[in-house]
Formats: sequence, structure tokens, C-alpha cells
Amino acid sequence: MKDEILVRFGNKIREIRKDKGISQERLAELSEIDRSYMGRIERGEMNVTITKVYQISIALNIDPSELIT
Repeated sequence: MKDEILVRFGNKIREIRKDKGISQERLAELSEIDRSYMGRIERGEMNVTITKVYQISIALNIDPSELIT
């Protein structure tokens, strides 16, 4: 179950990022997160902190709740 949640979370980030025309590298830069770490988040390999969720949502210009619904 935990892995499934992480994969869905990562897929949601990827979907929104692509819809906005932002590269993974640019999103990582805007979020102040290492690009390889961002890749691991999008693949569902990382259980991120609420701080990271907030950083990513700011970079995507969305409400943090959009990433977890």
C-alpha cells in the first residue's frame, strides 16, 4: 500500500509538471531539490517530507493538496 501511494504521488507530480511544460530538471531547480532526487520522487521511490511537498507545490504554482488527492 505504501509503495502504491508513493507511485501515485510521483505520477501526479509528473502529470502536472508535463501539463505545465516544465522539465524535471527545471522543477528540481525551482523546488530547490536535487534533480536525481526529483526523479526518484516521480518514480515513487522516495517518501518525501511535508516540506518537500510544499516546495514542489510552490514550484508548480498549485495548492499542496492537489498533489495528494
